[in-house]
Amino acid sequence: MNNQAIQSIVEEVVSRLTGTSAQHYSIPMAVSARHCHLSQSDLEALFGKGYELTKKADLSQPGQFAANETITIVGPRGSIEKVRILGPARNMTQVEVSQTDSVKLGVKTPLRESGDIKGSAPITVVGPKGSLYKTEGLIVAQAHIHMTPKDAEQFGVENGEYVKVETGGDRPVTLGKVLIRVSPRYKLEMHVDTDEANAGFITGKTKGKLVKNEGLTG
Repeated sequence: MNNQAIQSIVEEVVSRLTGTSAQHYSIPMAVSARHCHLSQSDLEALFGKGYELTKKADLSQPGQFAANETITIVGPRGSIEKVRILGPARNMTQVEVSQTDSVKLGVKTPLRESGDIKGSAPITVVGPKGSLYKTEGLIVAQAHIHMTPKDAEQFGVENGEYVKVETGGDRPVTLGKVLIRVSPRYKLEMHVDTDEANAGFITGKTKGKLVKNEGLTG
């Protein structure tokens, strides 16, 4: 009997014992391309006083959207144009890129949880009405899973915990140190960047299996 068959039997047994469906152990995955979150003051510095973002498309997380507006980001070695702004405006500016993007920009970018920008890498952001040099705010985002408190209970995990996630497909990979983020505002979904997605042939149709990783901390 192969490993896949054994795993299917195990999942079926767990499902019967716990009364939960096997799909509760499956995580929808999404690829998060480079993007930017802007504070309202920085948005106005780049696009003009009183400027408001306009919606291009809703994102999977409730209340979040991709804006029509884009910016250019500039580092010591190069620049990247048409970096999508995500809305709504936030209380701080944060630019999320991949490690490959960091090489192109010529910046040593730290791996961080989204929102943790203290002491992160500097970046210049350029809009149609101006530019800003940010002394911090550029990060490579830690792979993470958004989930509701109910999801967290079903998976047996807590906010701030780290887990592993296994994928299948033509190039199965195991992603370690994946951060759990829990909030009633979230929808169950794992976010990886383009480097991680390319390595594992991960698309918006890929699903991952959460594996508890005892003893792993930040």
